[in-house]
Amino acid sequence: MVFSKSFGYALRGILYVVILSKKKARVQLDEVANELTVPRHFLGKVMKNLVKEGVLDSMKGPYGGFCTNDMTLKTTLFKLVEITGEVEELNTCVLRLRKCSSQYPCPMHKQVEGVRKQWQRLLLSTTIGDLVNKDIAIFNSCISPKSRIGKAANGN
Repeated sequence: MVFSKSFGYALRGILYVVILSKKKARVQLDEVANELTVPRHFLGKVMKNLVKEGVLDSMKGPYGGFCTNDMTLKTTLFKLVEITGEVEELNTCVLRLRKCSSQYPCPMHKQVEGVRKQWQRLLLSTTIGDLVNKDIAIFNSCISPKSRIGKAANGN
């Protein structure tokens, strides 16, 4: 399963805000886009959807930005798949054939079906909180190519 840039931006954006929330009350869009080296406009749309769905909170103005809320760490990866509109991708034929189902299976359908179910269970059972509880030093380099997140969170 390969996810879109929207999913990647959503996940990395949330993780960046979560990590910095220990040091800062709010993180501005420009900072997130710059640190993650992603297009500001596109990231803005993704982050707006996360706020709309209750995953993050935001406040406008010069002291505004994005911040976590009670739902942030409880949000599953599957919820991000839903927010970014990729649920159908989970059911798309692995060979990208037009007709593929249990009734009309492609040559790989039966082999992939078990993997697909495992993947969905993983997405449903993994939360943002689960991800940020991992080894943060290694994790930081996965989120941002600049790898300054830990320094920014620690005030360096």
